[in-house]
Amino acid sequence: MLPNRIAAIVLLLSASSATTRAAEPLPEAIAAPGQTVVVTLHAEGAQVYECKAGADGKAIWSFREPIATLLADGKTVGRHYAGPNWEHSDGSAVAAKVAGNAPGATANDIPWLKLEVTSRRGSGVLTDVTTVQRINTKGGKRDGACETIGSFLNVPYSADYVFLRKP
Repeated sequence: MLPNRIAAIVLLLSASSATTRAAEPLPEAIAAPGQTVVVTLHAEGAQVYECKAGADGKAIWSFREPIATLLADGKTVGRHYAGPNWEHSDGSAVAAKVAGNAPGATANDIPWLKLEVTSRRGSGVLTDVTTVQRINTKGGKRDGACETIGSFLNVPYSADYVFLRKP
């Protein structure tokens, strides 16, 4: 009986802290005041970098594309890939462009983003989405020199994508 009570307490505390984290104000650069959350999906994947010649001719890592699985309650519900694009398993999809950014929590975390939807496909949960926020990023960042032009590097990352619509 005691292990069940402990598990219930842990579950309640974790739900409470998740609610607290979600309620914290976002940086102004990525806020979307007045918009309504449609769905929040967790992403697990990689940020893909390519070794290219920089402006000075030296080889540097250059961001190429994201490749991630979108999850809800631990189950795969879609994918995120170059564009950037997000596809939900219900057939709806959106593409967007960056409209704002804020630093990640550490130097190794990709920035938090606000993205404005530029196109929609299909019908489903993402049909009315107008804005996407990338928050709670972990990992994914790679800067600096590389050795072989044309080589690729996958840097693991996770993030939460908040899909919003205007009222």
